[in-house]
Amino acid sequence: MIRKIEVERFTLTTSKAFDEVIAGVNVAIGHPDMAEFERSTHQARSFAELKSAVEKGLSTVGLMLFMQLDHGAILRKETGRETPKMIRFVIGNPLIMKEMAKHVPDAGSYAPVTVLVDERGDGVHLSYDRMASLLAPYGNRDALEVARDLDSKVENLLRNAAG
Repeated sequence: MIRKIEVERFTLTTSKAFDEVIAGVNVAIGHPDMAEFERSTHQARSFAELKSAVEKGLSTVGLMLFMQLDHGAILRKETGRETPKMIRFVIGNPLIMKEMAKHVPDAGSYAPVTVLVDERGDGVHLSYDRMASLLAPYGNRDALEVARDLDSKVENLLRNAAG
C-alpha cells in the first residue's frame, strides 16, 4: 500500500548570526550522554525506571538531542569555502513518541523529529516538518493532540532561537 501524505513545513528566517542560532537551539534541548542513555533505558525493568532514565536527558521544554549532523561541513569540502553552513538536529522525547505510536504505530517513522538550520543569502533559516501534518492522514485524534503539542514545543524553541 502507498499512502500520500501532505507535509506542512514550518520555516523561520532570521538575521541573527548562524552560530548564535545554533547556540540557541542547543541551549533549549537536553544533551544526554547517548551511550549512558541507551544503557539505562535498555536496562530499565519497569516503565517508571524507563521514564526516569528518559527524563534525566530532557531539557526544561521536554526535548533532547539524539544526533547533530553538520551537513554544511560535507558541502564545504567540495568548495573549500567557509559556507554554506547547515546543521541538522535530530531531537525529540521517547515518551512523546510512545504516546503517538500507541495510537498510530507509523508515528515511530517520524519521531524523533528533524530541525534544519541553514545559512542562505537572505539569512538563517530554521525549518521543521510538522508532526501533526505527518499524522493527519491516519485520522487518530489522540495521536494528533500529542503531535500538535510536540509541534508547539519545537516551533516555540525555533522562535526563541531565531530571536
